[in-house]
Amino acid sequence: MAAADMSGVKFLTIAEVASMMRVSKMTVYRLVHNGELPAVRVGRSFRVTEEDVNEYLHKSFFNAG
Repeated sequence: MAAADMSGVKFLTIAEVASMMRVSKMTVYRLVHNGELPAVRVGRSFRVTEEDVNEYLHKSFFNAG
């Protein structure tokens, strides 16, 4: 992915993702470590794109039934 493609990407912290999904931060960390939710490591913390969160929720919604 070229750097120009990243200009409109919104990165969220684990806490923001947890709040958005209404789950605990530990649940988000588990999703990241299990590879279910893509994340970028920045120093010692993780960032998740808003698009990846929406895609995960969309897939989960349809898998639920």
